Amino acid sequence: MAQNTSTKSEGAPVARSGSSATLNDEGSAGKTTIASSVVQKVAGIAAREVSGVYALGGGVSRAFGAIRDRIPGSGTTTTAGVSVEVGEKQAAVDLDVVVEYGARIVDVARAVRRNVISTVEQITGLEVIEVNIAVNDIHLPEEDEVEEQTSRVE
Repeated sequence: MAQNTSTKSEGAPVARSGSSATLNDEGSAGKTTIASSVVQKVAGIAAREVSGVYALGGGVSRAFGAIRDRIPGSGTTTTAGVSVEVGEKQAAVDLDVVVEYGARIVDVARAVRRNVISTVEQITGLEVIEVNIAVNDIHLPEEDEVEEQTSRVE
């Protein structure tokens, strides 16, 4: 886990998604703000890097993501299944995860938590106080075969 040299801010206000964090160094000539959407993207990418994670998001957000991925020029979303709360010096992350069948869920969750904490702290400088993980589904290998067979057009 990356070390953070900032002091803990007990009881500091925590902002909801859509706001930003302000990082001030004593004696600095300005301030740096980090939007919560930045923390959200970093956490999503870090979670997907872990072996055993099939996808992020619940069934509905994954379905909308699959439709959005098929639209040319729409790009892909890295924030599905990720919500964050960002304060001045701290962040909290909530993840909805789909795990590959056969992977040990406890180990995957531990690895996701460790990777998200270290990556977010390293990139943003914010202290990650918690990473909550909800495993919403297990991805079965035969689900890929069914999706390929049910496609009506090529």
